[in-house]
Amino acid sequence: MNVSSQALALPAVDRRPLLASLAAVLLGTLFLWSQVSGKQALIALVGVAMGVSLYHAAFGFTRGWRWFVADRRGDGLRAQMLILALGVLLFFPVLASGSFLGDPVKGLVSPVGLSVVLGAFLFGIGMQLGGGCASGTLFAVGGGSTRMIVTLLFFIVGSVLATANFDWWSKLPQFAPVSVIQLWGLLPALLVNLAVFGLIAWGVTVAEKRHHGRLVASARETETPASLLRGPWPLVWGGVALVLLNFATLALAGRPWGITSAFALWGAKSLVLTGVADPAAWSFWQVPTQAKALAAPFWADVTSVQDIGIVLGALAAACAAGKFAPVWQIPPRQLAASVLGGLLLGYGSRLAYGCNIGAYFSGILSGSLHGWLWLVCAFAGSAIGVHLRPLFGMQNEKVSDSRGC
Repeated sequence: MNVSSQALALPAVDRRPLLASLAAVLLGTLFLWSQVSGKQALIALVGVAMGVSLYHAAFGFTRGWRWFVADRRGDGLRAQMLILALGVLLFFPVLASGSFLGDPVKGLVSPVGLSVVLGAFLFGIGMQLGGGCASGTLFAVGGGSTRMIVTLLFFIVGSVLATANFDWWSKLPQFAPVSVIQLWGLLPALLVNLAVFGLIAWGVTVAEKRHHGRLVASARETETPASLLRGPWPLVWGGVALVLLNFATLALAGRPWGITSAFALWGAKSLVLTGVADPAAWSFWQVPTQAKALAAPFWADVTSVQDIGIVLGALAAACAAGKFAPVWQIPPRQLAASVLGGLLLGYGSRLAYGCNIGAYFSGILSGSLHGWLWLVCAFAGSAIGVHLRPLFGMQNEKVSDSRGC
């Protein structure tokens, strides 16, 4: 076999874990259909498709930000601006009307205040230390990253700790939720958002050309040819898929994609199950929607079933690609980074009313002003996190380095 044919050879499919993941998807779908609703089962399947898309495209918000901060590579940020541009074209008209196919829909529009500034900044640091954002953590866990299991565990711990402190941070100075769709009207809101996306993409491109003298080719262009079922996918494929799947979530759930509220719920339910504490007595869990979620089975929660679907979808994708190979030894400094990063991710996401998905991606697609504040503050925190990574034995990728979250 010559070198070129070796480069094109695909690893063997990991059949047993692939079959196990597909069986879990099938059984889970049937369970949700019978115990909750057909719509809940479809939402879980959307999550599975999200996991496949995230894994095959390696669409990590964390990595895109890190590449730009450390090496002025802009492909990840440009891909994010592309999906935001496509997203507002889909979401804004529907949200402006308030319904889709006769069913009511609403965006994720949250208050703008000091808690968002603090929470997003902490989340940004946690992204780089923990090794992933909210979506990145889930698809990396599904893909077999044992280090990200630690990050996810402490993501949950940080989330539930933040709900215990709800009284404090909810009283910090803040303004009422602001939707630019309602404030400016549909067309002006669209034009302003598209202009900002274009300006950011242009600025990133200029910075990359000044640093490298050219636009750096994506590492994914040097891998094996793209395959729908086995990957790898170009970033654009993954981005477009995530926009469409987020819109499917809006249509089915009546609101856009979110991730981290489920982590707080899982942590609270764990405390109840173990008898460690009674979260129902905390003010956060006395809000009617939160109280209902805490009292109901976790499979009745839209975000929970979608999160689990993402993990299963990523697991299936990793097995189909022949890349499911967990490594159980984690260097001590990286283990410490996962613990600290997970805590910052969890705590920050509750303070900031969401993560890179619920606050940034879905928040901006909802027209929420808080989504833009989140982006600025989280990027600032992420830049600090990039410079902290070497202290924990983690290198920042340069042009020749390969994929990661």
